[in-house]
Amino acid sequence: MYNDLSINLKAVEAKIHAACQRANRNTSEVTLIAVSKTKPIEMISAVYNDGVRNFGENKVQEIQKKLPELPNDIHWHMIGHLQRNKVSQVIDKACLIHSVDSLRLAEQIEKDAAKADIIVPILLEVNVANEESKYGFKTEEVETVISDYISKFQHIAVKGLMTIAPNVENPEENRLVFRKLKQLSVDIKNKNIDNISMEILSMGMTNDYEVAIEEGSTMIRVGTGIFGARHYE
Repeated sequence: MYNDLSINLKAVEAKIHAACQRANRNTSEVTLIAVSKTKPIEMISAVYNDGVRNFGENKVQEIQKKLPELPNDIHWHMIGHLQRNKVSQVIDKACLIHSVDSLRLAEQIEKDAAKADIIVPILLEVNVANEESKYGFKTEEVETVISDYISKFQHIAVKGLMTIAPNVENPEENRLVFRKLKQLSVDIKNKNIDNISMEILSMGMTNDYEVAIEEGSTMIRVGTGIFGARHYE
């Protein structure tokens, strides 16, 4: 029934391999996150059975609903905009929150994580292209926010950066966006700030993940490329 998902997945994996070869990178450096938002359990199970273990959701309630119904070795990634009043419901379920887009959200995660006595791995979302329709830190403010505030939080572990590049016809148009985020991560890493690591660069989606990999992405978020066009309830 879901043969096309296997075909799609194989095609994505082949493109990841080719992009890594072009960039002289090992495919083991790139984690594929299957973006399963709005997708039914059966489709997720089919992709799981083909070996995928990392799935991305953009709503807390979808993670809450799907997690008990699927195998417990799945790594759930929170990739959508996270409201502060939902933080406590997701910090013990997501292996990584990609979308920490403001200091206020980071403060809320720190507060709720302290209550739960856990350390929450996060990425800071950077609005590299300065799009008004998107959330995220401005590129020029990230270093200051990290060094002056977030690095002092005891219950947050910053693992890297994330961006959502503009929706463009030609993926080459996003190359500079990815390059800027990579450079920012290198600059921050070189500062050797306590409690801050820059091991993850979450950038690239169905339309542009090959370019993102060539520019250093370590996590790509692919939904349509695997599951086909989105269906919203």
